[in-house]
Amino acid sequence: MKTFLIRSSLALAMTVPSLAVQAQNPPLKTVQLSAGTHLIKAEVAATEDQREQGLMYRDSMAVNGGMLFVFGASATQCMWMKNTALPLSVAFLDASGRIVNIEDMQPQTLDSHCSTRLVPVRYALEMNLGWFRLRNIKPGMAIGNLPLPK
Repeated sequence: MKTFLIRSSLALAMTVPSLAVQAQNPPLKTVQLSAGTHLIKAEVAATEDQREQGLMYRDSMAVNGGMLFVFGASATQCMWMKNTALPLSVAFLDASGRIVNIEDMQPQTLDSHCSTRLVPVRYALEMNLGWFRLRNIKPGMAIGNLPLPK
């Protein structure tokens, strides 16, 4: 009986933190974006808290799923991978949706991955690592159906 209680307690202790993390990072409102002929279902991180949380504590993402970060003003923007287990590629987009640059990011790092300082950006689109390269999507191309910043 004692062994059963210990195992049950350990199982519960291991489950509770993951439930708490899921509650901290619920899915956000989504939009359907286009990249050439490719469709993307992107969660929209439009508030400071949502952008700070990003894809932290997620362990998977759909093949054509992503997260769109909407910034209040066009500027140089930087991303990091704190508490993010997924390797990602991020495309930085100007206000018209044109890709300024694309950076690959490794999981669980605090390295800064920034937009080029030559063109201010209004959006960042995170996708699974290599998603843009595999679809031959490059800087200068546009992402369509972007929501207007508030």
